Amino acid sequence: MLLPEPQYRAFRVPLLRLACRVVLGGLLRIRVEHPERWATAPAIYCFNHLNWVDPLVLLAVLPLRPHYAMFGPKEADMHTGARNRLISWAGFGIAYRPEKSDLLPTTRRVGNVLGRGWVIAIAGEGRIHRGERELTPLADGTAYFALRAGVPVVPIAINGTSWLAFRRGVRVRLGEPIRPEGRATRPAIDALTRQIESALLAMTADFPDPPPSRGLFGRLTEWFNDWPEGHRPELGEGDGAAYTRTLSERDAAEGAAG
Repeated sequence: MLLPEPQYRAFRVPLLRLACRVVLGGLLRIRVEHPERWATAPAIYCFNHLNWVDPLVLLAVLPLRPHYAMFGPKEADMHTGARNRLISWAGFGIAYRPEKSDLLPTTRRVGNVLGRGWVIAIAGEGRIHRGERELTPLADGTAYFALRAGVPVVPIAINGTSWLAFRRGVRVRLGEPIRPEGRATRPAIDALTRQIESALLAMTADFPDPPPSRGLFGRLTEWFNDWPEGHRPELGEGDGAAYTRTLSERDAAEGAAG
């Protein structure tokens, strides 16, 4: 069943966030860059997605206020899978049908959540990718929702989770808020999506790819990962690498033409 709207559960949400902070803070060295850019009013956080643990890293470092919701999961049934059941239990997920057959109700839910003063976090790619400096195409939902609601998008780059290791550094870097302009037309959605993509690529460009982990942490890294390619691609291969090269070629061509 789809949740009609997320709700703040005064016991469950703080408990889950405390667990994320304690467990992940003990396993990893998480640092936040530019914490002054955390939103204090309705906004959308759009983060890149390297590993199943990324949303939990974000939950571990978010400030206490305002309230937050996370867009997803992609399955229509909130009782499918451990992660979905956890989101359903906590109550902060904005569920949607992956075939996009409920776009209007989902848009209404998003608008209502933002109207209550909450911040919504979205893994813009909707799937994981391989390299720390890569990106797969962003779904247009982030830009569409921001334009419809008139709220800024804060790009968030999470780096260091492509391979997990004990006390390995993980960086959560907040970008400058991107304020939408105009109505949610196709050109405006495309332009805002490109702005967010460019910001995320610039924010991740200096982070090196860590060596593969073995043993327990190697298994932990891949525990819930669902690779669209069917398996973890080699570094420099896969959809993320291909799309990032496409963006670089496009930008180079546009620069030459300009």
